Amino acid sequence: MKRILLLLIILINTSAFAQTTPQDSITFNPQQQLNAAQRLLSGNYGKAVTVGAYGETTYNQPEGKNGELDVQRLVLLFGYRFNDKTQFVTEVELEHVEEVFVEQAFVNYSVGDNVSLRGGLMLVPMGIVNEFHEPTTFNGVERPAVDNAIVPTTWREIGVGVTGRLQEASIGYQAYVFNGFKSTVNDEGEVTGFLKGSNGLRGGRQKAIKSTIDSPTLSTKVEYYGIPGLRLGLSGYFGKTQAADDVEDIDGANIGITMVGLDARYAYKRITARGQFIYASLSDTEAYNILTERDLGSALMGYYGELAYNLLPLNKKQRLFAFARYENYDTHADTDGTLVRNDAYNRTDITTGLSYHIAPGVVLKGDYQFRSNALENSEVDNRLNFGIGVWF
Repeated sequence: MKRILLLLIILINTSAFAQTTPQDSITFNPQQQLNAAQRLLSGNYGKAVTVGAYGETTYNQPEGKNGELDVQRLVLLFGYRFNDKTQFVTEVELEHVEEVFVEQAFVNYSVGDNVSLRGGLMLVPMGIVNEFHEPTTFNGVERPAVDNAIVPTTWREIGVGVTGRLQEASIGYQAYVFNGFKSTVNDEGEVTGFLKGSNGLRGGRQKAIKSTIDSPTLSTKVEYYGIPGLRLGLSGYFGKTQAADDVEDIDGANIGITMVGLDARYAYKRITARGQFIYASLSDTEAYNILTERDLGSALMGYYGELAYNLLPLNKKQRLFAFARYENYDTHADTDGTLVRNDAYNRTDITTGLSYHIAPGVVLKGDYQFRSNALENSEVDNRLNFGIGVWF
């Protein structure tokens, strides 16, 4: 009984100091958009502790098959301000009501008004959705497939770096040194590879789970805000994968990665639009595939374009966006050696649907996806999706 009373006292005292992030309108102007970490950093002036959350429940119905209901994710957000210059941000994610991950955990130190140093577990700034993946910030129940198979979202690693703005030039920038993707490991005398043709680099994300590092990688992004309503981004990622100690000297244990991305977001009155292009060149994939018996391509490429229109008057607080998105993504955009390109990995999705923002931070979504690939006589199930997303 005493322990229960003590716990209640602690909770009551904690709630007296902790405050949620403000229930401000989540803007659709891309120049003013903040992701969850940025809102925590900017929203706790005068407060020691800031809390928030985002999450989504989805229903996916492939044509002719059973549908699936899932609480895809629930992410708890916590920020703490040590002083005027030093803050801590973390995201704790529960996936499918059974898996727990730490998605971000970093210290932000403000060197000046527009320059900060960061260190810890952070998102790699590549494309749009990897940094802006809260369900109220994108159309469609599922995140774009380009961001799933090519980028790959949600991509986060441990590193240090700098972020800031050049106000007079309307430019924002980020530059970090991270650990890289994990490529190979010794599994009972056999070399096992984590990278493969169907989803490229996705299986190599280390997610700060006892991450191994041999050589650091460089990640950069520059954004331009100089034209009203428009936000342009140029991303780059350069380095090598990380192999386990006992296999790193074997030919093919590591590959080199050069990834570049271009993205654009635009908003004008009722219209919003966005587009993205990602290309990754991978070296030494022939030796890697021989060693691991995998089918990793030597180039990954993906792009999409999306247009949305708000069906409600601008003086309404609610938003109802009708949208359409075309995307193509190929994890065998090129191959090395004797590996033959698999046309099934050259995929096209056309997604059209509605996003109904019933309140700032709450969205109801529904869409239909026409899915195909370049393999002759292949059949890919189209899919109907519904979802509920929240963010506060």
